[in-house]
Amino acid sequence: MTKRKEFDQGLEKLHQLIIDMGTFVEKALAESIESLKQTDVNRAKQIIKDDPALNQMEEKITEIGSKLIATQQPVAKDLRRILAAFRIASDLERMGDLAVDVAKVVLRLEGQTLIKPLIDLPRMAEIVQTMTYESIQSFIQENVDLAYKMAKDDDLVDALYGQITRELYAMMMENPRNITQCSLLSLVGRYLERFGDHATNIGESVVYLVTGSRPDLNE
Repeated sequence: MTKRKEFDQGLEKLHQLIIDMGTFVEKALAESIESLKQTDVNRAKQIIKDDPALNQMEEKITEIGSKLIATQQPVAKDLRRILAAFRIASDLERMGDLAVDVAKVVLRLEGQTLIKPLIDLPRMAEIVQTMTYESIQSFIQENVDLAYKMAKDDDLVDALYGQITRELYAMMMENPRNITQCSLLSLVGRYLERFGDHATNIGESVVYLVTGSRPDLNE
């Protein structure tokens, strides 16, 4: 087998692992928000239990990428593909942690009735879930336009987060009994906002992969 063929096969493994991580994160996010809407503690516990599998995928990416660098000595764009995979895997792992953080909020809400139907938090989750999918597609396709779309989508997430924070603060002011639950729901908003930031980071890694320079899409 030629060195190039070995390298291409290694890259294909990296790509597939990135896709697998992205799929895992999308599901974890969807499950965490659903568990929140229903205050489903059992579902939240399963999200937490499943998280080590995502860490193992990130470790596998590090292992494969490091071996490719050591044995193939890639340069220029070939090297950037591996370095971008490292960064993207790190962002996806952190996104998985954030889904776990949402699940832990659900555990703290056990036995409580939500003070209001959740509307904007699920909307935020839908946007960041789409961002996650599209950020992975931008990597696989090396699509810079799709990568830059992350910045626009992230603005929507930030705006929703601001709106949610204001509404929850008003509810706390109206009734101090709401403070604990409002604070927890505000944390969920913060986790989703960070989720969007990590998807935007993936977009930055894609631009770096294609152009060799890294923009700041989180401005």
